[in-house]
This record gives sequence, C-alpha cells and structure tokens, in this order.
Amino acid sequence: MLGLLKKVIGDSDARHIKKLQKTVDQIEALADDIKKLSDDGLRQKTEEFKERYRNGEKLESMIPEAFAVVREGATRALGLRHYSVQLIGGIILHHGDIAEMKTGEGKTLVATLAVYLNAITEKGVHVVTVNEYLAKRDAEEMGKLYTFLGLTVGLNLSGMSKDEKRAAYNCDVTYATNNELGFDYLRDNMVIYKKQMVQRPLHYAIVDEVDSILIDEARTPLIISGSAEKSTQLYTAANSFVRMLKEDEDFTYDEKTKNVQITDEGVSKAERTFGIENLFDSEHSQLNHHINQALKAHKVMIRDEDYVVDDGEVAIVDQFTGRLMKGRRYSDGLHQAIEAKEGLEIKRESMTMASITFQNYFRMYEKLAGMTGTAKTEEEEFRNIYGMNVYFVPTNEPIARLDQPDLIYKTMEAKFRAIVEQIDELYQKGQPVLVGTVNVDTSELISSLLKKKRIPHNVLNAKNHEREAEIIENAGQRKAVTIATNMAGRGTDIKLGEGVKELGGLFVLGTERHESRRIDNQLRGRSGRQGDPGESRFYLSLEDTLMRRFGSENMSKMMERLGMTEDQPIESKMVSRAVEQAQKRVEGNNFDARKQLLQYDDVMREQRDIIYEQRMEVLESENLREVVEKMIESMVERNVSLYTPESEVPEDWNLQGIVDYVNATVLNDKEIELKDIDGLDPEEMVELIMDRVIEEYDRREEEFTSEHMREFEKVILLRIVDSKWTAHIDQMEQLRQGIHLRAYGQNDPLREYKFEGFQMFEEMIASIEEDVSRYVMNAQIQTNLERKQVAEGKAVHRSATEAQQEKKRKTPFRKESTVGRNDACPCGSGKKYKNCHGK
Repeated sequence: MLGLLKKVIGDSDARHIKKLQKTVDQIEALADDIKKLSDDGLRQKTEEFKERYRNGEKLESMIPEAFAVVREGATRALGLRHYSVQLIGGIILHHGDIAEMKTGEGKTLVATLAVYLNAITEKGVHVVTVNEYLAKRDAEEMGKLYTFLGLTVGLNLSGMSKDEKRAAYNCDVTYATNNELGFDYLRDNMVIYKKQMVQRPLHYAIVDEVDSILIDEARTPLIISGSAEKSTQLYTAANSFVRMLKEDEDFTYDEKTKNVQITDEGVSKAERTFGIENLFDSEHSQLNHHINQALKAHKVMIRDEDYVVDDGEVAIVDQFTGRLMKGRRYSDGLHQAIEAKEGLEIKRESMTMASITFQNYFRMYEKLAGMTGTAKTEEEEFRNIYGMNVYFVPTNEPIARLDQPDLIYKTMEAKFRAIVEQIDELYQKGQPVLVGTVNVDTSELISSLLKKKRIPHNVLNAKNHEREAEIIENAGQRKAVTIATNMAGRGTDIKLGEGVKELGGLFVLGTERHESRRIDNQLRGRSGRQGDPGESRFYLSLEDTLMRRFGSENMSKMMERLGMTEDQPIESKMVSRAVEQAQKRVEGNNFDARKQLLQYDDVMREQRDIIYEQRMEVLESENLREVVEKMIESMVERNVSLYTPESEVPEDWNLQGIVDYVNATVLNDKEIELKDIDGLDPEEMVELIMDRVIEEYDRREEEFTSEHMREFEKVILLRIVDSKWTAHIDQMEQLRQGIHLRAYGQNDPLREYKFEGFQMFEEMIASIEEDVSRYVMNAQIQTNLERKQVAEGKAVHRSATEAQQEKKRKTPFRKESTVGRNDACPCGSGKKYKNCHGK
C-alpha cells in the first residue's frame, strides 16, 4: 500500500497519509454504533461534544467519534457518504494544513468534517469561497447537514445590513467570500460604538480554492477609501484666511522650535470670518486643523529650502542631501496646505482610510486551513508565509485522464488554425471540449474563428456569476464547446453527459501555457473527475509570451533547419520540460514579489495592530480621563524638553516659549506665568504644569458633570485618532510608491521605508496627543454629544458640509448670545467672556 502511495503522491505525503490512516480506521470502526442512533440521538451528540470541550477535552481526541457522526449525518441529510480518502482530507483540514484534492473528489463535503469538529468550540468557523454564488450554494447544500446535526449556519453577503451580518457571524458556521470577510474586519475597526461591530474574534477558517485567494490575490490589498471630506475648499478657505493674519498680533512664531501658535486675537478673527461660535468646538476640529496647517505652510515651510515647485507639483527637499524626495508627501494635510499656498491643484481628494492584504488578514486566524486541486507547486510559499503544509489526498478512483505532450507551432497564426481544426474534429465526433485561454482577448479571437466555422459555443471570461457556473456544469454534454479563461468556473464540477464516456470524456485544450504550472494543472483537472475518462493537450507557439521568455529563437532555427513548415508542430516531452523550467523561474519571481509586498505590509501591520488595539480600549473603556491625562503629560514633557535642551545652560532656555505654548494649548491665559517656572528644572516644570492642568480638568468636569465629560473624551479621542490614522495610511502609501527610487542612491528601500514609516508613526502619535489635549481642555462641551464616524463603507463618504447639515437637523441649536470671546462677560465679573461664562 505505502509503495503504491509513494508512486502516486510522493514519499513525505505517503508517510503522513499512512499515519492518518490509523485515525480513519478508528472512524470506520465506529460506523455501526453511530448508525444505530436516531436523528435526535445524532443531534444530542453535538451537545455532548460541546460539553466535553467546555470541560477541557481536546478536539484531537474527539476526531474519530465526531467524524463518524458527520459521516452518518451526511448520509441521512444529504444522501452522501464520505469516502475513506475524504476522511483523510478532513483530518488534514482540522490540523490547519492544505488538502490538495483533484477536481470532482468532493472538497465541499470533505470540509464538513473539520467544520463540524471546530464548530463545537462555539467560537465560530468561517468557510471562505471565491465568489458569492459558491458561498450561497454551499451554505444551502451543506447547511442542511449542519442544521440536521444541531448547528446554526450563517451566510454573509455584500449589501447586508450590520444586524444581518452580525447574526451571520454569531452562527456556528459562517459562509462568506474572502473580500467580504476582509472588508468587515476593516469596517469593524472604524466603528464608533462597540455594539456596531459584526465580527467575533477570528478563530478558524477553511479557505476553498486556497491558492487562488492566498496566492493569486495576495498582491491586491483590500482598501476602504473615501473623500477627504471635500477638504479642497477648506484648504483654500484656510489659506485665504491665514494670508490676512499679522505676526505677533494674530499668531506667534518661534524660529528656534519652528512652532507657530494662533493667538486669542487670531482665534476671534477666525470665528468672525467663518461665522462660528467657538473655534475649539469639536465640530470645528477640521477647520481648526486646516488653519494650523495653513499657518505652518506660510510661516514654517520655505519655498526652495524645504520644498520646490517642480512641474506644477510640490516636491520635498531632503534636508540632509538637498535632493528632491519624489513621491514623498508631507503628512496630516500640510502638503495640501502648501499646494493651496502656491496656488497649485490640491491633490489626494480621495484617500485610503483602511487597508489590509489577504496575507495579513488570514494570518490573524488562530487556525487556518485550505483546500484546492492545485497547491503543491506553491508549497514553499504556503509554509513560509502561512505556516501550512500541503498534503496530497489520494483520489478515490485512479485517474484515467490522458495528458498528451504539448504541440509547438512556429507561429501564433498556425497554432490557432490547428486549434480550430481540433475543435471542429471533436465537435463533429460529439466529444465535449473545454478550451482554456490565458486572457479574454484570446477567448474572443477563438470565438470569432469558431463563428466562421459555424461551430456553436459558449464563451466565459473571469467574471464569476451564476450563469457561468451553469455553463461550466453543462460543459460535459455531447457536442458542447466551451471557451473559458483558465480561472473561470473554479469550484464547479463538469459532469459528463450521456454517452460522453464512450467518446473519450471531456477534452481539455489549452491555448498556451500560463506562467504558473498550478493554473495549467487546474485546467487539466477539469477533465477526468472521479475516474472518468478524459484527455488534455496544450497548443503552443514560439511567439507565445512564455516561450519568448526562455529563448524560442534556437528552436525556431532548428525548425527551419529541419525544413518544417508553419503548420507542422513539434511534439516533444523535452520541450514540455523546458517550458516547465521556465514556469518555475517565473513562479519564483512572483513569490519574491509577493514576499516583498508582505514585508512592506508588515510595517503597516505593526502600526495597524497598535492603533486598532488602542481604539478597542477606547470603545470598551468606561473612563478615559487617565488616558487623556497621560497624553497631556506626554505632550507637555515633549515641549518642555524642546524649549529646555540639555545642550544649553538654563539661562539660555526659552521659558517664555513654554508659557505661551502651554497657555495656548491646555491652560487659559495667565494660568501660568514666567515667574512660576523660573528657576525650576524641566521635571519640576512638567509637574507644576500638570498640577494646574488637573485643577482645570477637575473644574471642567464639575461644571459639565462626569457623565458628559466621559462621553466627550470618547468623542474627541475617536474623531482625532481616526482622522490622523487615515491621513497616516494615505501618507504611508505615498511613501511606499516612491521609496523604490532610493535604490538608485545605494539605499535599501525596505529599510528606508521601515525607518521613515516609524518616524511618521511617532509624529502621528505626537500629533494625536496634541490635538486631544487641545480639544479636551478648550472645547465647549455640549450636552447633545454625538460620535461621528470619520469614514463609512468602501465608497466615498459624506462631505463635511453634508455631515454638518445633518447634525444641525438632528440637534437644533438656539443662539442665546452674540458676545465675542474677548468681550467683557455680561455677568459683570469684569473678566473676558471666554475666561468666565464662555468657557
């Protein structure tokens, strides 16, 4: 037995399968006992397994009994019984590996074994498919089995409401596409109330067509994008306003620290110009931010020193080398503010708000498994990136398909003539043929040639939909001619029609070799399911892309020397092997490209994990005051150290800078004076300032009540973290797009990306701390606070004006007073309104 297995599937796989065979024997031995159970008795087994798991029993020890229950359940609910080889596949999936099973070997049924066993943990199992048609089909068909055994089944589709999605995820088994799972994860990390989340922690997933999802689609990240709140107008308006401001009157500038601060007079001008009550209200945070960035653009950023205007674009100048940093943009809206200052087109109206690759999404599951007909050629990648081994599961019946050597023609024209002749011959005979093409253009070319011959046929491209599955299913009928791109129709079986076996089964005709052997094997695998007869052959030309890659000129000369005509093909196993070697080289290159993408995305993953984890803490926390106080302290420490550098003697410290900054940011005017900190060391200054901050915090909390203060902290933190994070993602994307140019300067682009990405992340954290401090300590706290999401969905979200109009409709505001912030308070205290009842 082992000797035969080794011949068919290789040495290491054979040893592993032999090991699993012992468990299969145990499952078989339980069959008669399980068969005696009533339908209710089978369902009770599910509850018994759940209880045993709760009591600490490991799933591994339950495999024989649980698999025997699923097998019996499938016989009763579906009229299908798992073969022994399918039980082997189920064990492989449960262990978190990949089961490679030939087309028609019943992968969908195999999955039920591992799904059931892992569902008894009550943590949820995700079955991942490549399209929604297959998700619906499998949820309906296999759902009958799970329901019969007492489990709940959910289907998660795009367009569902949050409540529908939540219900689907709360089921024991959830069917969904890879896209929808990834987007739900990103959207969950953009919600403003924890109850709005739909996913549970990621426990166990079985990925159908695992090579398609984790290899072919690995280079395409999932992105949720939205417009930057129509901010072009806001940048322009802020730019026009800042041009009117006067230094020392409306704003102060410290050249040494490059710190620019708007004064009370400047704040009052802004409120009058934009017709608002209080610039520090949370609803005006966007405007406040734009004014600050416009001030920096005008006062801090100097043209031809910090940046140049090159070909209508703002290009950053590297401060160390003096070179232009093409592709790099200033973060947090500063770049757009400079574009407004220079009268240029303001770019990046649309921005990436959340992003993740499938590689990083699926690596978050506690356990991941997959199934496909073709994964062995990519085993190294699966093992390195996902920690999954690939095991070939023997077929239930020996494969009877005849795989013919490739036919190689001198020109593409000759090749297509031969293909059409072959199709015509098969059509006249009545034998069905599936023509596989690498792209849509080739499909259409062959279709037009067949129309001239008046041969009826169906054409499919790579867009998956229900009609496609129907065509693929009928592709095995007599006289059926189906043209499909190699990826079309994955997941659906081609069953042979009446009398087709006698004609030789399905003929698979490849029009050229794909750059991946795996895709060629998928195409071949459409024929010869479950021991059916079949035939496959690839038609190549020396003008094909892959043939040109490994030097078809020598072969062309050889054909000429032999006096071969255009229509005479070479049929040679040696040439087929040479093609395979070329494919291996291309696969290696593609693996390197995906690995590099993952290395870049890992930088973002580390940052994403930090932000998402902290965001979750904000959503779950009842009291964020301690968090806010730490942020204020961090900001104060940073700025005190900026004005009191260790390299200077205390007499040269800029203590006035500290006073101005602290009063403008977290304390009201005159709350701290120069004499208060004169003679103190930096640590004592921080301590003194923080004592005053806490006094002010206590006073605000007493005035607005603790309940309102807690919700206000949450509103501010979520809004600022989300807006800064989305701006940061966008900035990191800009950095990545231009980073490869660093290679020309003998620098490692990945190392540079990690270093600069870390710096940008640190800057973002500092910016978050500063904005949170400023708003918590200055904004008026409303009793009708409303959390707002920075972005929603995959598409462009509402503009700032629309959001404000909607808020106005929801919460009418009656203006009680027209007193300016710097006017005397009407109460008669003699204080300015902003320092009295205007706080």
